[in-house]
Parts: sequence; structure tokens; C-alpha cells
Amino acid sequence: MRTLSDRTAGFTDSVIRRMTRISDEYDAVNLSQGFPDFEPPKEITDRLSEVAKEGPHQYAVTWGAQNFREALARKQEHFSGLSIDPNTEVVITCGSTEAMMAAMMSVTNPGDKVVIFSPFYENYGADTILSGAEPIYVPLNPPEFHFDPEVLEDAFRQGAKAMILCNPSNPCGKVFTKEELELIASLAIKYDAYVITDEVYEHIIYAPHKHTYLATLPGMRERTIECSSLSKTYSITGWRLGYVIASPEIIERVKKVHDFLTVGAAAPLMEAAVVGLNFPDSYYEELQAHYTHMKNLFLAGLKDIGLQFTEPQGAYYVLVDIREFGYKSDLEFCEDLARKVGVGAVPGSSFFKEEVNHLIRVHFAKKDETLNEALNRLSDIRKKMTK
Repeated sequence: MRTLSDRTAGFTDSVIRRMTRISDEYDAVNLSQGFPDFEPPKEITDRLSEVAKEGPHQYAVTWGAQNFREALARKQEHFSGLSIDPNTEVVITCGSTEAMMAAMMSVTNPGDKVVIFSPFYENYGADTILSGAEPIYVPLNPPEFHFDPEVLEDAFRQGAKAMILCNPSNPCGKVFTKEELELIASLAIKYDAYVITDEVYEHIIYAPHKHTYLATLPGMRERTIECSSLSKTYSITGWRLGYVIASPEIIERVKKVHDFLTVGAAAPLMEAAVVGLNFPDSYYEELQAHYTHMKNLFLAGLKDIGLQFTEPQGAYYVLVDIREFGYKSDLEFCEDLARKVGVGAVPGSSFFKEEVNHLIRVHFAKKDETLNEALNRLSDIRKKMTK
């Protein structure tokens, strides 16, 4: 038999999804894969019940149902201040995962270089390789996760055609300041590069931090390809409703790539989710308050246990330092944590290009009782885990 693809030969399975399977195997509290254990807004699920009976049940327009695109454009205009044409500047995708892939394939050619901050969500490197491009990693330096402007510019000097920017960042929870974003924008303009943004956590921000849309900065509307989804904002990770917002020229290409990748997002789910896109500001204020409560509850528990961690500015992940336990492998630590303690986590090495084996990622998008159960199990971690 002829050999399989060289491009994908080095791929492993998703470490995040693997840790969910391990958590399930040991009946561990799953703080690895980032999905909530509480219900979506009732208004959305009630509308889904109606749609199940009345439809639509057939293909929507390939780049997204008209009413969904219009509602999304209005919602994003409200929060960003940018005018968005739902017909020429929006494509609805099967989750932000497909949005990122469609954006990458629309922008890059084989051999092009793409800047990625490290730590990074594990799909970014794979997206780059699948597109035939070459990643250039720039470190975000813990514990503040700042970047060195000179190191970043050196990455652009190498001929980068695009950059991937996750803001707020998964896994470290960094919210990029306006000054940092202005620096990134200046480099993109100076070196004539695109910036593909992953803004899926745009509404999960902790005071006093604020989210700035990169596309709102001078000169960046035409260079920014915004990728996001409804998954986190409306607690519907399984619905796989994502989107790309960009200039008409870019969107025209994204439409074609998206069509051949997945044809289109699920018509009944788009119809039901329109309700959420029309929510008032109070919904997003309550969402932020809810996540702030979960963060405070969980981080206070970690402090009581005496674990070292970095406090997130946004998103819902915490990087915990495990050096005190004496493990050389963070993957082995996470496997033992699920088996011996009953809590699921993700090894930090899956997010870093640098050699990092002393961090694990846990998340707190859970009910109070789930978080309290996890903290209760973690309370005697030193008895069960020290090598």
C-alpha cells in the first residue's frame, strides 16, 4: 500500500478530548474539556422545541440563514461599533473550529508563514499544517503572559503572511490590552499581514479588564478575519454554530472554502439561536456576573488547598503549577489525577511550543455543586499524588 499523508503523519488525537475520555473512564469530575454542565438559556431551548416541529429542516443558504446573519450582524455591531453587512461580510460555519480552518485556507498558500502565540489552543498548529503553511511561535511569558515586542516583530520579519490571535486567550486567560493590540496592528500593517482572531470568549471578561475588537483599530478592518461562535456565550457548545466576519473580498473566498468543507451549518439550530442573538445587554451583564462568581468560588478553593496558579483575566481556564508533586510528565500527572483523585485536567504541554511540563489546565464553567465536589476531591491531593 502507498504511504498515507506526510502532512498529517505527526498528528496525535486531541489531548483535550482524550482527557475527557479518561475522566469518563474513572468517573472523574471533568474540568478538562471546556464545556459547561448547566443548561443554555431557556428562551433558546424553548425555541428549539418549536423549531423541531415546524422547521426548517432542510439546507439553509450555504453561508448561513438570512435571519441568523442579520441578527448576528446587529449583535456584533452593537458590541464592536463597526458597521457589518450581513450579506457580504458574514459567513456562518460549523463551529469556530471550521471558521478558523476556512479562514486559514482562504488566506494562506503552502509555504506561507503564520505567527502563533504560545501557549495556544491546540487546533492552531494543526490548522496551519493542514493549510500547508509554517507556524512561527512567539512565547507569552508567564506568569503575566506578556510578549516581547522585538521577538514578535522578528516573527513578522521572517515573512509572516498572517497571525492567529486568541483574545481572551485559551489556555492562559490573558486579555490583551489595547496598547498590546495597537502594537500587533502596527506590525500587521508594517509587514502587510492578516490577523485571524479567535474571539470566542469575547463576553467572558473579568473586571477591570475589557475586550477590544482588533478590527476596530485604525487600518485593521481590512486585515482582520474575526472567527468566533455562539458556543461559550450561550452555553451551546454542541450546536456547532460559528462564524467568520471580514471584508467582502475575504468573505467571498471564505464562502467558497466553507461550502466545500461543510456545505452549511444546521438550519434548525440557526433558527433557534436567533433568539439568543437578540438578547438585551442585561443577558451579557448576567453572563459576566455568573462567570465571575464561578471564578471566585473555584480560585478561592484552590487558594485554600494551597495550589499555585495564574488568575485568568478572561475565558474560564486556570493554569495550575504542579512542580511540588515531583512529576516529570504532566500527562502522567493528569492521568493519575483522574484515576487517584477523581478530577480531570489537561496537561499544559499540549498548549506550549516551549518545553513546559509543570502546568495543567482546569476550567470552572460548572455548577457550584460540581466545582465544590472537584475542590473536595482536590483537598487531599498531596496524600494521593506526590511522587
